[in-house]
Amino acid sequence: MKEVPNILWLEEIRKEDISSVGGKGASLGEMASIGLPVPPAFVVTAQAFRRFLVETGLDQKIFKVSDNLDVEDNAALEKAADTIKALVIKSKMPSAIKDDIKASYKKMSQKDLIVAVRSSATAEDLPDASFAGQQDTYLNIKGEAALLTSVQNCWASLYGARAIYYRAKQGFEDSTVNIAVVVQQLVHSEKAGVMFTSHPISGEPITIIEGSWGLGEAVVSGSVSPDHYVFDQRTESIAETTIANKKVEIVPDGSHGTKLVAVDAARQDAQVLADAEVAKLAMYGKIAENHYGVPQDVEWGIVAGTIYILQSRPITTIGKKEATGMSGQNKDAKILLKGQGAAPGTATGKVVIIRDAKDTGAVKEGDILVTRMTNPDMVPAMRKVAAIVTDEGGMTCHAAIVSRELGTPAVVGTKTGTQQLKNGQLVTVDGELGLVYEGAVGGAAKAGSAAPVVVGSAPVITATSVKVNVSIPEAAARAAATGADGVGLLRIEHLILGLNKTPGWYISNHKEEEFVKELYDGIKIVLDAFPGKTVWVRTLDAPTDEFRNMAGGENEPLEHNPMLGWRGIRRDLQSPDQFRLQVEAFKRLWKAGYEHLGVMFPMVSHPDQFIKAKEMMRDWGVDVENVELGIMIEIPASAIMIEDFLQAGIKFASFGTNDLIQYTIAIDRNNENVADMYNPQHPAVLTLIHNSIQKCREYGVECSICGQAGSDPKMAVWLVEHGISSISANIDAIAKIREAVARTEKRIILEAARNRDAE
Repeated sequence: MKEVPNILWLEEIRKEDISSVGGKGASLGEMASIGLPVPPAFVVTAQAFRRFLVETGLDQKIFKVSDNLDVEDNAALEKAADTIKALVIKSKMPSAIKDDIKASYKKMSQKDLIVAVRSSATAEDLPDASFAGQQDTYLNIKGEAALLTSVQNCWASLYGARAIYYRAKQGFEDSTVNIAVVVQQLVHSEKAGVMFTSHPISGEPITIIEGSWGLGEAVVSGSVSPDHYVFDQRTESIAETTIANKKVEIVPDGSHGTKLVAVDAARQDAQVLADAEVAKLAMYGKIAENHYGVPQDVEWGIVAGTIYILQSRPITTIGKKEATGMSGQNKDAKILLKGQGAAPGTATGKVVIIRDAKDTGAVKEGDILVTRMTNPDMVPAMRKVAAIVTDEGGMTCHAAIVSRELGTPAVVGTKTGTQQLKNGQLVTVDGELGLVYEGAVGGAAKAGSAAPVVVGSAPVITATSVKVNVSIPEAAARAAATGADGVGLLRIEHLILGLNKTPGWYISNHKEEEFVKELYDGIKIVLDAFPGKTVWVRTLDAPTDEFRNMAGGENEPLEHNPMLGWRGIRRDLQSPDQFRLQVEAFKRLWKAGYEHLGVMFPMVSHPDQFIKAKEMMRDWGVDVENVELGIMIEIPASAIMIEDFLQAGIKFASFGTNDLIQYTIAIDRNNENVADMYNPQHPAVLTLIHNSIQKCREYGVECSICGQAGSDPKMAVWLVEHGISSISANIDAIAKIREAVARTEKRIILEAARNRDAE
């Protein structure tokens, strides 16, 4: 393998070089390659940084400081960060790296060129894991000495407290994250700003441009209220122009750094961009978006009428940045409740307390739904609300799963939400930190505003399929926009329970066709969103207590523990009419050409159940040998008997870890009193999963996971190491799971190659 040099020039760089030049460097190289006006630059590679760590012995010193660090302990975190940064800054840069930087700087210009020195972490600007802004940037740098110092300061910034904390929360290990440094000719922008190539929330084809006087950092940092322009790509015209009062600007400060100065009175209310400049920026933005295949967040600058593109990253990170850090800006806000942050985002609205599913008619658009615990029959109400708060539950409960899918902020496990909050009370919910504040708190979305939409496809190709979990048809487009390799779990009980009538009601009232059509139409929406990609539909798996509040649920049995009761395949086999209606919808979809539909049976504990279900489907006219039929492995019995299931002819298997964990270690996953004992990586659980994967590999059958554990990057690493075929994660976790899978696969390949070389 060719050794990566200490320096790479922009014209040499493509997106495949991200591991060497980081997200920012790779993006600049790509933009330059398609002819966008990017200022000249070179990159001090991540490999140069790694050589610096190794040659100075810093890698081991840093590891000793950060090993077993509790990032939730602020004092310990700050101390570790300060210690590591000091080690990096005080260490002597190897002469070979120093000489390469100096030679490259001289090659850019024989004079002391003024440059911008920007950190470019090798995991930044990825969908769902943006490290942008976590590391330092130095502007208006002139001369070799200042440049070398700035490069070393950028390296040190990789170990800032905020960066260490963020990596820990995103599942990135400090020892695996490198940093590159972009050295770029500084554009002394007369005006600059930011452009979103599509609407950052809805994905609508409109370009939003914000600009002000001076360097773009004034807009990026929020130091100034910028002008606002909206360019409609459909009509190719400016749809909106808003001129702001721009009181300050950021300009170069002598020969080093920048300063914030007042804008002279004549320019404060003057329009920054001419119409022609708006149109040209929008054109450049569209070129970047078309090249990358996803909407972009672009930084730009203009000097003497010439536009320069300074940076571009996927727009998917914008919603997440808006959803985080809200509470840090409102330290004086009164906290009413604390729970688990189950779905990111913030929202303000009026409380509506729902004590019974029959009362959901009281819920209005933009309300804050507060309840003891949501059920699938609350999904219609959940679609309308701005945020959700529950007394009970953890990260794998219904409220958490559906909220993440809808993009609705949620706080679960507050214990006393329904007692402490009052109907009509105005509150703000922070689904990132698990907090509920009194009144309207700055930084939160107002009630009724659209939830962030995940836009853009994943840029990384993996051998392990990365699929997505879907609960409701409304989430299909959002799920498909992640670039997932298919749907590893489509829960149809949310389709059925959302009708607010049990299957038995449709049968008793001779409305079977209406039921089949509802099911057919709902599944079809998801299948259409994933053309040519496998969609695994799970048959009905609703505990009896979820049917009881619905029309037709009057005669549902009262079960002491519905989670262990009459649900899943065991109920379908004993209620053949209910099962037949589901199969009829599947039959029609297969007949309509949806060959990528697979059917998955839940709560299977013995191969006889799979065999019986298959025989019933055959009797109802399904060509069972030529369709995909599989099982959920969510009962320890099915994991222990996996070879018997394989011999019975299953075409695929998927771990339902939410149930598998609770059944293996006897922990109710919806009980906040024992939520901290709920352990997806319990040795007994991992043993069941490992053994099942190996047997499926032996028989050449796809083995997947679709429980909450599949959305954990650390669990994903373990699963790939143990040979799983595919991983199905929640919508909001797809990008970080794909990144974890890709890094693990590369490491496995690299280790194998090294072992061969050693032999």
